[in-house]
Amino acid sequence: MGQKNQLWWDIPAIESFNLNKEIYDVPEKRYREVVDELVGLLDLKNVLHQQVRRLSLGERMKCELVAALVYTPKVLFLDEPTLGLDVVMQKKIREFIKTYNKKYGATVILTSHYMDDVEEICDRIIMIDHGKLMFDGAIGKLAETYANYKTLVIIFNSPVERNDLERLGDVQEFEYPRAVIRVRREKTSSIAAELLQKFDIDDVNINEPELEDIIRMLFTKGSA
Repeated sequence: MGQKNQLWWDIPAIESFNLNKEIYDVPEKRYREVVDELVGLLDLKNVLHQQVRRLSLGERMKCELVAALVYTPKVLFLDEPTLGLDVVMQKKIREFIKTYNKKYGATVILTSHYMDDVEEICDRIIMIDHGKLMFDGAIGKLAETYANYKTLVIIFNSPVERNDLERLGDVQEFEYPRAVIRVRREKTSSIAAELLQKFDIDDVNINEPELEDIIRMLFTKGSA
């Protein structure tokens, strides 16, 4: 499923589903089971008999998914499946893709510029720059391999000096009572313990680098 519509705009979505059923020779019983399940998962019952041109973008995207899955393919190619959708609809589409993947054991190959799509859906990430394979592996491994740091987000109960924090790591942000410090991955635990021991702290969070930041760094290096 890509950016080219497969639904007929002047007829209800259910008619396009029926057409795909005939094209792919899906048995009637199987078709009903699959469509009923997909319609339920995507909450489409109330729009099936409306003209496609009258549907919202989110409703059309969900109907496009059903049309693509009428014959329960084992390999699903998705090109920017959440493009242009609001954050709520993006979340619903991602959850549906994960559910379909687990239930039917389908391989899902996703291309997206939205890193939230990649982080929430994908187990494996492949990065290619000008035909050169830059990375192929688990998302968690990407951070471990190319980002040798973690980020500490600290909320203080009492005033602190920036100089005291700079001894511990690279201070990214500082405006009392909040500070953000980047520290080397292998020293994260010891530095967090030192912070808790030396300062009056209300809260501290240890965060992995943002996937988008890692990818930006890699592509910048690749271009250089």
